[in-house]
Amino acid sequence: MYSSWMQWDDLHTFLEIARQGSLSGAARALRLTQPTVGRRLAAMEETLGAKLLQRTPGGFVLTPIGESVLANAERMEQEALAAERLIFGGDIKMEGDVRVTTVDTLATAFVTPALVALQKEHPDINVELAPASQALSLARREADIAVRVVPFNGNQIVARKIGAIALNFFASPDYLEHADMSAPRLISVLDDQSHLPEATWIEKQFPTGTIRMRSNSREVLFWSAVSGGGVALLPRFLADQDDRLVRVLPASPDLRRDIWLGVHSDMRQTPRIRATMDALIAAFEENAHRLDPEGQAGPAS
Repeated sequence: MYSSWMQWDDLHTFLEIARQGSLSGAARALRLTQPTVGRRLAAMEETLGAKLLQRTPGGFVLTPIGESVLANAERMEQEALAAERLIFGGDIKMEGDVRVTTVDTLATAFVTPALVALQKEHPDINVELAPASQALSLARREADIAVRVVPFNGNQIVARKIGAIALNFFASPDYLEHADMSAPRLISVLDDQSHLPEATWIEKQFPTGTIRMRSNSREVLFWSAVSGGGVALLPRFLADQDDRLVRVLPASPDLRRDIWLGVHSDMRQTPRIRATMDALIAAFEENAHRLDPEGQAGPAS
C-alpha cells in the first residue's frame, strides 16, 4: 500500500489522530499546532487517494482502509521507537532532556524538589515534568521515567517500589459541625477511576454517603475538602498538618498505596536517566515517614 514517498511524520500524525480521536488531542501529543496536524492528514489522504479517518460527532474514527493502514503504521512505530531508544540509551553525556511523569499528588511536594536538586548538581540536564492522571507510555517515549501508585505492566519496563503513601478521611471543621454524618457528602474520583482503591475504600467506609464532587485531580479533591465540600480521602502528608482539615474517623486505619518508579529497559543505563532515577529514589526514601507516618498500619494496595 505504501510507496517510498511515505514519511514517518505523516504516519505518526495519522496514528495520533486515530488514538486521540481529535486534531486537538493529536496536536498536544505531537507538540504541533492543530492546523499543522490537519494539513498533514489532508495531504496524506490526498496523496493516497483514500480517506483514512472519518470525522463524526464523537471524533475521528477509522475507515476500513484506515484500519488496514493502522496495523502497518503501528509496526513502523515500534521499529522507530526501538531505534530511538537504542540511540538515546547509548548517549553517555550527563546532559540533555529527561521527561518525567507522575500523579499531581506527588509532583509538587516530592518530585519537583528532587529534580531541582538534581539540576543543581547537573545543570545541563533539562527536565520536563508532566503531572498526568492518565499514564503516559514509556514504550512510546511519551515519558522517560514514571512515578506511579499502580504497578507497571510490560516485560520491557524495569520497575521498583520506592515507597508508600498513606491516605485517610478528612473534612473541614465547618462541614463536620453542620453535617448530617448519617448521610455525608463525599468527594471522590471520576467514574473512569472508580476501580481504584481510593474510590472503593471511601464507599465502603461511608455506605450511606453520596458523592457530590468528583475529580481525577487530587489537588481538586484536597481543595474541595478544605472548602467544606464534604469528606475526602486525602494523603496524610497534605492533610495532617493543615488546620483547615480534621480527621473524620480518627480510629480508621490508613489506606496505603505503594509508589513505583518505572523506566524502559533500553533507557535505564543512560547516565542522565540513571542520575534522575537515583535522585527520585533518594527523595522518596528521605521522605518515607512523611509519606507513610504509621508504616504498614493499614490496608495496602
